[in-house]
Amino acid sequence: MQMGQKEKTTMRVFLTGATGFIGSAIVPELINEGHQVLGMARSDEGARALTAAGAEVHRGNLDDPETLRSGAAKADGVIHCAFDHSAFGGDFSKFAEVCEKDKRAIEALGDALRGSDRPLVITSGTGMGNAIPGQPATEDYFDPNHPNPRKGSEVAGASVAERGVNVSVVRLPQVHDTVKQGLITYAVQVAREKRASAYIGEGLNRWPAAHVLDVAHLYRLALEKHEAGSRYNAVAEEGVSMREIAEVIGRGLKVPVVSLSQEEAQAHFGWLAMFAGFDMPASSAQTRQQLGWRPTGPGLIADLEQMRWLAA
Repeated sequence: MQMGQKEKTTMRVFLTGATGFIGSAIVPELINEGHQVLGMARSDEGARALTAAGAEVHRGNLDDPETLRSGAAKADGVIHCAFDHSAFGGDFSKFAEVCEKDKRAIEALGDALRGSDRPLVITSGTGMGNAIPGQPATEDYFDPNHPNPRKGSEVAGASVAERGVNVSVVRLPQVHDTVKQGLITYAVQVAREKRASAYIGEGLNRWPAAHVLDVAHLYRLALEKHEAGSRYNAVAEEGVSMREIAEVIGRGLKVPVVSLSQEEAQAHFGWLAMFAGFDMPASSAQTRQQLGWRPTGPGLIADLEQMRWLAA
């Protein structure tokens, strides 16, 4: 330790979503910094994976609020990154229902932390910070009347904060490695099925992105900072154009890259059409300043180029 450097307090951290894409990267990020991880697992397979990673296992799931409360009660801090993607899969009509489940989970976790300074880091999306169309989303903006049901997570966070819980929010972009890339994973599936990789219009609309290891690092920094009311944008790249994304998918799958009209997009993309034309850049300037976060991972296009396309 350097002279004058403050000794960091290590914590026992309850982590929901511990066996998921992002959670499984957060586990070693925390352990390597001296924290203990109490990871939530739904299955025996998940429990084995957590044990192998050096975490303690807490059996539970999002449908059982009591397991969430009991896990949080055993911890010095909580990171909530579980989200029931499996509940809707390709049926986006269930998205609002899943967001309601996330609200209930946040409220249950908050119940266990009420009246303490133990941090609760919850998860939202960068789109919640879009104040002006075409301008990057920022951390200091939130519209509780946003049309996206994902707003419910931040509404629930604000509700438990009013009851004396130290809540902060990590807002996610398209989180990626060479296997998964958020919504882009579904775009790859569509391109494979339709034998064409598409964008809408000129494809100039942009999606923000960050590598999964950089995102895991940000969750840890947010937990350790435990600054109530803070919002952090986990954004390494402010906006990657949909045309660039479609072109790299086309090269990987060896299929044509095509421009579609809004009308054609619905038939091509299905439920993904509602996102495929969105321009949703996001800034992380405030996050970098507040946490000293410096993402170093590969960019989105670089990861897509390194995909094993035959197995994707």
